[in-house]
Amino acid sequence: MADSSTCLFEVVQPSVTITGQTARFPVRRIFCVGRNYAAHTREMGGDPQRDPPFFFSKPADAISESAVLAYPARTTDLHHEVEMVVALGMSLRDKGEDLTPEEADSAIFGYAVGLDLTRRDLQAQAKELGRPWDTAKGFDQSAVISAITPRAQAGDLSAAPISLRVNGMLRQQGNTRDLIWSVNELIMELSTYFRLRPGDLVYTGTPAGVAALQPGDVLEASLGNLAILGLTVASR
Repeated sequence: MADSSTCLFEVVQPSVTITGQTARFPVRRIFCVGRNYAAHTREMGGDPQRDPPFFFSKPADAISESAVLAYPARTTDLHHEVEMVVALGMSLRDKGEDLTPEEADSAIFGYAVGLDLTRRDLQAQAKELGRPWDTAKGFDQSAVISAITPRAQAGDLSAAPISLRVNGMLRQQGNTRDLIWSVNELIMELSTYFRLRPGDLVYTGTPAGVAALQPGDVLEASLGNLAILGLTVASR
């Protein structure tokens, strides 16, 4: 007889669609890099010198493929940041500073276009008080993503255009060749802090043009020849 004090829960593994496959990509961790395009760094009041990149994380269940975004609570200043997302398919544990660019590159499973969403007012408060960014960056649906395209199908994205339109108007536009830190360099740097494994996602930074979203806004994000990500902002 089962112990009545024991509760059993079904834990659902967050996952993302893989283009052309029935299998899904299980999400382990979500890493994001801040200020990795010079224009955006200047836009946010920083100096775009090539200082070491800084990272923050989102919980795995912040990932969202939904075509509808529920406007989050506790904010009146929700900002969009379109980004190239890199999905890792190979373990890089225990490599650390000995990781080579070739090893970093070989760990890439595929690519997607994503949106790093930010409660900018909460982030500003956290910065002013010297507090963590969790409530500003790690809320539900804060890591929007398209289907992941395996690298063999995605082709070379080292100089790919990336853009975001809101209600048909161009808001953000850039090119991945303008990343301050390249994808391989980001992976190499991350591996000095964490044991990177299959299922990890890396949001690689956003170009200039970040701005606030309003309920009713319709977004279209694109990266190279990958499928367009469509999203509608619902009411609060």
